[in-house]
Amino acid sequence: MKRLNLLVGGPKALYPANWQQMPGEWVGVDRGALHLVQAGITPLFVVGDFDSLTIDEHQQVVKAVAEVHQKSDQDETDTDMAVRIAFVDHQATEVCLVGATGGRLDHFLSNLFLPTQPRFAAYTNHISMIDAENFIQFYQPGAYQLSAMAGYRYLGIVPLTTIAHLEIQGAKYPLADWSSETPFSWASNEFLPGQSATISWTKGIVAVIQSRDLRGQQQDN
Repeated sequence: MKRLNLLVGGPKALYPANWQQMPGEWVGVDRGALHLVQAGITPLFVVGDFDSLTIDEHQQVVKAVAEVHQKSDQDETDTDMAVRIAFVDHQATEVCLVGATGGRLDHFLSNLFLPTQPRFAAYTNHISMIDAENFIQFYQPGAYQLSAMAGYRYLGIVPLTTIAHLEIQGAKYPLADWSSETPFSWASNEFLPGQSATISWTKGIVAVIQSRDLRGQQQDN
């Protein structure tokens, strides 16, 4: 198994705690490359047009990293390009995006919908995203058993595309045979104590979001 963590240029305040100790090698995406170098982590490779870096900051990155991919094609984002290189060129088996939330809303939405791109269909189930309060996994159609992460009370089931015959079983709020032509967020569901939840559907791509509310949550699940 080869896991690559892609540090994107989102706000550092939303990074998960102890992110530097996450398992796997690191990849820097635009300003995320600088954050890695400044943290003493040498990325496997970096990607970006680096328009968010000063000349001096860009030189710091170039001097520290052997494999630099300068992006010029505007048909894909820096993150798109990094995910493509991670899976295709470096044969990653898992890719986790860090720093992909917060900041500019258009950037976050681009990252959220990245796994719905047809060219990433073979990798959808192997892409995840994490920040200080959320862990997001992406799935192609099928049936999946979900287990609660310690400290993450809430469960969101979010169809990102047309969805057919979605069912949620074993959670606080079950759902039976639901279909929609448009994206929708079944938010604020919860795991039942000591019990896994099962989701299934026949068409579409779903984001599964486990969350904790650091402002309002009073107890762990």
